[in-house]
Amino acid sequence: MVWLVDAAYRGDYRVFVRFNDGKESEIDLENYIKSKNEETVFAPLKELKIFQTVRFDSDLDTIVWANGADIAPERLYEMAS
Repeated sequence: MVWLVDAAYRGDYRVFVRFNDGKESEIDLENYIKSKNEETVFAPLKELKIFQTVRFDSDLDTIVWANGADIAPERLYEMAS
């Protein structure tokens, strides 16, 4: 099982992530976010100003946004590979 131990916004739609196994990566989430349907919790994140509010949540061990959106750490790990 993998989870995040740290994450930070890096500009545009990029987020730096560090996993519990030591793996680190800078992930570009632009295509992931922009491919989501307008009715999803990800729709507001298409606006860069809102995407930039991404933060690491140590209780959930992943990245989250104020509107309740999050991405599973397992999915982020796949993206980092």
